[in-house]
Amino acid sequence: MDRDKILNLYNQHIRIEMTEPDALMEVTDSIVRKVSLTTEHGFISYSKMDESNADHIIEQQIAYYKNVKQQFEWKVFDYDQPVDLKEKLRKKGFTLEESEALMISDLTEANQLLHTRVLPEVRKIKTEQEIWEIIKLEDGVWNENHQDLGDRLIRDFNDNSANLSLYGAFVDGKIVSAAWMYLHEGTPFSSLWGGSTLADYRKKGFYSSLLAVRAREAVEYGYPLLTVDASPMSKPILEKHGFRCYGYSTPCMSPKFE
Repeated sequence: MDRDKILNLYNQHIRIEMTEPDALMEVTDSIVRKVSLTTEHGFISYSKMDESNADHIIEQQIAYYKNVKQQFEWKVFDYDQPVDLKEKLRKKGFTLEESEALMISDLTEANQLLHTRVLPEVRKIKTEQEIWEIIKLEDGVWNENHQDLGDRLIRDFNDNSANLSLYGAFVDGKIVSAAWMYLHEGTPFSSLWGGSTLADYRKKGFYSSLLAVRAREAVEYGYPLLTVDASPMSKPILEKHGFRCYGYSTPCMSPKFE
């Protein structure tokens, strides 16, 4: 599948049409925005602007989220217009975070992930307690608090419509590596998240096994495209497993509104 076709599918299904169970989606001629029903953070997933109207539309979104008292993330892709959108947001007080590579793997092709061995230590997460063990793992790996992530995973774990699958690598009863996946119903996409591994258990094949087991589940349920927002560290690893880079996105965080 060529680049333009995949990006068109991604934009339409993931950036424009995809709904969130815990957010109100609002669509205008220029943007797709999400207003959170559970947190104080909103999200703009898609924008269609040009140099003539971008500044005005940005001001409109700032005023909107300020009115609902939600800080918000504007996710800007490198192919979005106008070309200086990130700089325009920066001048309005947004903080630009580290860019992520948009990595996609086409499972309809002869994909090596479908033939990668899954280590016996890897199994599906089945309890809320195991999810909190994953959060403890994430806290330790990144030295940050992931309480909000835990709350969201628990909520989605108990909501069948979220189509969430979680996996962990267990060594001596302890989760040493973990990852999860969302199957986006009505689209050809599933998205991969996580993949953190404790330092003492890296380079043992757990990351590859977690990729492979999720790829097989995606194919089983009829989702031929895997997508990952990859950090600079993850990008070369994913490329070795057959993923291609289709662009870069930058999370731009608005100022906090009192």
